[in-house]
Amino acid sequence: MADCDVAIIGAGPYGLSTAAHLKAHRVDFRIFGRPMQTWRAHMPKGMRLKSEGFASSLYDPGETFTLEVYCKERKIPYSHVGLPVPLEVFSAYGLEFQKRFVGELDQRQVQSIERTSESFRIRLEDETVLSCRRVVVASGLANYEHIPPSLTGFPEELVTHSSRYHDLEQFRGREITIVGAGSSAVDLAALLHQAGAAVQVLARRSVIRFHDPPDDNKPSLMKRLRNPVTGIGPGWNLYFYANAPLIFRSMPQEFRLRKVRQTLGPAPCWFTKQEVVGKVPFKLGVEIADAQIRNNRVSVRLRGAGGSEETLETEHVIAATGYRADLRKLTFLDQSVKSAIRSAENTPILSSNFESTVPGLYFVGIAAANTFGPLLRFAVGAQFAAPRLSQHLAKTA
Repeated sequence: MADCDVAIIGAGPYGLSTAAHLKAHRVDFRIFGRPMQTWRAHMPKGMRLKSEGFASSLYDPGETFTLEVYCKERKIPYSHVGLPVPLEVFSAYGLEFQKRFVGELDQRQVQSIERTSESFRIRLEDETVLSCRRVVVASGLANYEHIPPSLTGFPEELVTHSSRYHDLEQFRGREITIVGAGSSAVDLAALLHQAGAAVQVLARRSVIRFHDPPDDNKPSLMKRLRNPVTGIGPGWNLYFYANAPLIFRSMPQEFRLRKVRQTLGPAPCWFTKQEVVGKVPFKLGVEIADAQIRNNRVSVRLRGAGGSEETLETEHVIAATGYRADLRKLTFLDQSVKSAIRSAENTPILSSNFESTVPGLYFVGIAAANTFGPLLRFAVGAQFAAPRLSQHLAKTA
């Protein structure tokens, strides 16, 4: 007999929302992981969320405990749009959601998952072994950090990914070079500058394109028709991605992969513009040809669009180059399990109920984006994923 019917791996917005729905369906489940770990440990203090307030909730059945409700209870300033959500507020809200709806969270980390003839064998960090009939992988972004090949292989004292840092005080007085053109790079540059670091930003893009601030907190009907607002941004193309993930799944695979790559590329938010422009130097339109260690510093050779080259030296490089879902990076999944998963661009091909080609193994969050679209790259995607997946798991319990 299995120890439980469903095991959820990960306790971020997707894992906690799914657990809350399974609990309402009275499905026998276990959930493992530290609550909101990616947000509490892998994003810099002082950061503000890219998503608007109305799109920054976790989802219980009935959606009774939204971020808005939490902020009203705590007398914290809140607005559906136009008022950036501080990271600390969102993290605290997620912890309160967990206490109210998923009190049975097991904070032990999962070390390995193997497939047996009738179930999955799960080994925890304290060597406890249990079996579950089905597994939902809801692991966070930190599992998928992406560092360009030109910056791999360096010691962490010299080159790291932006997800490694929460407290930036350690960089006070140090010389830091950030690589990237998106919100991770620009947010980090602003916060490092405020922390007293000497920071500069390198990017392949010739121009940093900041998102525009929202026009109106309560747009007219005509404005909403011309440019509908969604949880992942404004516009009719994003409206489709946000509201029709099942239709998106039915599209040809090549189309889906291309749209996920091209939609919502690197772009910092409007509220960081004044914090970096004229304060942080940007070197744009360059790419890293190679990098070497010289005198315990990083020597970076840059190549411009016209073929020009220059070299700069820096004390430390932070790759704020985002995340790429990749099954190969999920070290807790046994190789025999990973090799049995049919994939596209190293991401699982999923059924309409999030099930992979390994029966009983499900994926939500960024790993499901190539199947269901850009919506699944954002926390707001849990509003679609949690009820649909939980209903399926309840029916087949």
